[in-house]
Amino acid sequence: MLFIGIGIIFYLGVIGLIIASMWKIYEKAGEEGWKSIIPIYNLITLMKIVGKPAWWVVLICLVPVANIIFLVWTYNMLSKSFGKDEGFTIGMLLLGIVFFPMLAFGDAVYEGPYGDPEAFQAYKKRLGQGQFDFDQQL
Repeated sequence: MLFIGIGIIFYLGVIGLIIASMWKIYEKAGEEGWKSIIPIYNLITLMKIVGKPAWWVVLICLVPVANIIFLVWTYNMLSKSFGKDEGFTIGMLLLGIVFFPMLAFGDAVYEGPYGDPEAFQAYKKRLGQGQFDFDQQL
């Protein structure tokens, strides 16, 4: 019985940490934090943060196999929207309990919606920052 109680407390602590992390990530991106706790609406807001259309939520929620691909892609755009690389994306996928709090409470700064190159560039120019990898010529 004691182990069940400790397990429940640990489980609730992890849930609280993830909720607090997502709340802070949304706030860093200029959205209201409460949007991160409303089912479906949190995904719509996440698509706005990463620069993709809201209909992607349908793909993530309803289309088997494609949902995994689009969720991984969304996490990649989220990490790049905060100036992180693909390694950070892999960390978010495999060890989210560590990497989401790092993104939320660390020194990462929202650089704009990575999934929309025009909006991303406009956001960076407004902040006076340089170019990102998809702006470079091959």
